[in-house]
Amino acid sequence: MPRSLVGGDLAGPEMAQPYMKKDDDDEEVEYSPFFGIEKGAVLQEARAFHDPQLDVRRCSQVITKLLYLLNQGETFTKVEATEVFFAVTKLFQSSDAGLRRLVYLMIKELSPSSDEVIIVTSSLMKDMNSKTDMYRANAIRVLCRIIDGTLLTQIERYLKQAIVDKNPVVASAALVSGILLSQANPEIVKRWSNEVQEAVQSRAPLVQFHGLALLHQIRQNDRLAVSKLVSSLTRGSVRSPLAQCLLIRYTSQVMRESSMNTQTGDRPFFDFLESSLRHKSEMVILEAARKITEMDVTSRELAPAITVLQLFLSSSKPVLRFAAVAMTRPLAVTNCNVDLESLMSDTNRSIATLAITTLLKTGNESSVDRLMKQITNFMSDIADEFKIVVVEAIRSLCLKFPLKYRSMLNFLSNSLREEGGFEYKKAIVDSIITLISEIPDAKEIGLLHLCEFIEDCEFTYLSSQILHFLGNEGPRTSDPSRYIRYIYNRVILENATVRASAVSTLAKFGALVDTLKPRIFVLLRRCLFDTEDEVRDRATLFLQTLGGEVSIGNNEKDAKGFLFGSLDVPLANLEASLRTYEPSEEPFDISLVSREVRSLPLQEKKAPGKKAPAAAAAPAPVAAVDAYQKMLSSIPEFTGFGRLFKSSEPVELTEAETEYAVNVVKHIYDSYVVLQYNCTNTIEEQLLEDVTVCVDASDAEEFSEICSKPLARLPYNSTGQIFVAFEKPERVPAIGKFLNLLKFTVKEVDTSTGEADEDGVEDEYQLEEFEVVAADYMLRVPVSNFRNAWENMDPESERVDEYGLGVRESLAEAVSAVINILGMQPCEGTEVVPRNARSHSCLLSGVFIGDVKVLVRLSFGLSGPNEVAMKLTVRSDDPEISDKIHEIVARG
Repeated sequence: MPRSLVGGDLAGPEMAQPYMKKDDDDEEVEYSPFFGIEKGAVLQEARAFHDPQLDVRRCSQVITKLLYLLNQGETFTKVEATEVFFAVTKLFQSSDAGLRRLVYLMIKELSPSSDEVIIVTSSLMKDMNSKTDMYRANAIRVLCRIIDGTLLTQIERYLKQAIVDKNPVVASAALVSGILLSQANPEIVKRWSNEVQEAVQSRAPLVQFHGLALLHQIRQNDRLAVSKLVSSLTRGSVRSPLAQCLLIRYTSQVMRESSMNTQTGDRPFFDFLESSLRHKSEMVILEAARKITEMDVTSRELAPAITVLQLFLSSSKPVLRFAAVAMTRPLAVTNCNVDLESLMSDTNRSIATLAITTLLKTGNESSVDRLMKQITNFMSDIADEFKIVVVEAIRSLCLKFPLKYRSMLNFLSNSLREEGGFEYKKAIVDSIITLISEIPDAKEIGLLHLCEFIEDCEFTYLSSQILHFLGNEGPRTSDPSRYIRYIYNRVILENATVRASAVSTLAKFGALVDTLKPRIFVLLRRCLFDTEDEVRDRATLFLQTLGGEVSIGNNEKDAKGFLFGSLDVPLANLEASLRTYEPSEEPFDISLVSREVRSLPLQEKKAPGKKAPAAAAAPAPVAAVDAYQKMLSSIPEFTGFGRLFKSSEPVELTEAETEYAVNVVKHIYDSYVVLQYNCTNTIEEQLLEDVTVCVDASDAEEFSEICSKPLARLPYNSTGQIFVAFEKPERVPAIGKFLNLLKFTVKEVDTSTGEADEDGVEDEYQLEEFEVVAADYMLRVPVSNFRNAWENMDPESERVDEYGLGVRESLAEAVSAVINILGMQPCEGTEVVPRNARSHSCLLSGVFIGDVKVLVRLSFGLSGPNEVAMKLTVRSDDPEISDKIHEIVARG
């Protein structure tokens, strides 16, 4: 952009006001050339575009302001955008190069509609054939950004010529435009393969880079073609460092997808990656080292990458030092620890932070204390985002060396007293809670550190989180009474939210520690005079519960379950059910609330080009939760089936854009399964009558069909339901495959009058098959505290076994597969597998048919190249269900 467009003299005095001081004691002030501009005033100034004698400088200033407003998120109405667009097109009459570039930018940002594009197309095509290369390149970029497929065919010949143009700026513009166009018009861009291949051989670095990117995009869905492309280019024809980096990425992708035996080390293209470590360009070396460290390689294959990264640690360039430290295999760089320690004092805080976290991951038990002392001096100099990284590394180190918990807990506790934002303090609190949960010896000292922190905690969420955790863990320590003072102080000194949490925590101590019960009663009675309803209500409820005035269940275990148990009903479902509940003699029954959050029951497919009726556009949240239950209970044939246990997500039985759209929802009862077929007629000239689904359940031996409910009429662009019910053994997770045939009578419809013929023709339509699987009998129900829930389960119900899962693409793929087989809810984020991890633990919870709570611990490990082994531990309310879970996994 010309210098005059960014200086203080861009416009009048209103655009030269100060917006930020560098320092309170510094007289220098920074100026924003766009301070205080308003859209209305700028649109008025845009009238200058219509002047017969154009003022280039003034027009440039106005366009700059318009671009600034657009990039700041300012929205223009349709009328405003159209007026600006037509005004900008007038500026093509100017021959000023700077103004022309701004015109290109403005047209691209406005994204004109198809009828407006025609107006500017001729000017842009004229510039595409201009003798000025700058005009040609920019015109190509703008034109390809705004035109559709029909206009693209008209300029295709020019684009092909531009790709092989001698000027690299023009060629790159055409290639980048090709990358953009391939997303919407891939078939047209594929025809440019010969020209793009020629561009890949160009001596211009950027042309080769963009050419390779486009050629890969053209071939990306053809694995063999990509492999051939990589094979031909790895022989040394790529000169551009940027293109070389792209080639390294494509090569590693081909290697991952290769089915060759990785045990022999005979992986294709690995020699190319290794040779790239000796490239003269540093970016190529870093890219090659990064890809090698991400791969499953042997120590010998990894060594060259580690060597070059170690050399970068002593580089004078901050970027290289940062990239060398930011590795995915810290254990492989133990030999670099001396170099890493020297980087702890690096002036670049990002580099220093990564050096420290890497040392924490590579250090041994004897170096822990020394590292903690060095980190203490370091923490005050870095921002919160870097502190969080260090805290997470310390947590991992403590779990690795649990005997060092004292020094690390002291460090974390001291960090809590330092200044810092919410996310930083939350990371520390989460780390202390994790260490207490995983290291039994750390419980008492860790809880005391948390109690000391809430004395001065300014964050309501953290105070409530700590109180909740304290209520679960404190009563199980050797001296629970020491925590009462800290808890009751929160009742006196905190806001209403924290006071309510403190009351609940006191009640938990009273329920679990008999010697403290009288003291807790006194404290709870004081809470009855609180100014907040929530606090008083909780105190009243807990006093009556602990005193036996209110019966919670049949025994003390039920009362403790009421205090400690987690709510296994999603709040959205509970809220929706409470909103629809009408006061009556029948009390509200929480057991009838759905425990799964599901999408809308009726997954309708409308015919192309038609809009759904306004009434169906936004169903109420209540319908999303209760619609299935209400709909099924209203059908007389199903009233005797009992309570609905679960409804599945819709399973598509037809391809997209077919004449009939059908999906099926599986409704699970204790002794029945109801199949709900949602059918949509997408043919305007047809009316369907007597619509039924013939279900072949010969591959589902435990199911027997007992009734069906056909659909009398299915007009165009409407959705109706067909039901088929099956009986099965009670509370048994019966599985099987179902074949489906849609039968109906077709009547022709006169689209002008909407009337259908009296006579119809019987017809049928083959649907896809589907299965009822074991996961259909499991509700995904989370638990708020997995450890507590696990410990409260009867250990006698525990069943343990080990399984070989065979060769998998990755550990993450194996974890996902087992979760899908069981249909359970991952807890505490354990479904996420760290990159390059060779072992992983996953926690799952759910409710099995019959309302049996189930908890699962999964331990995965790589026993060989991509060979995954798994240990499955199950606890449940019923030992037989624990056995069934193992049967499901063994069968799946």
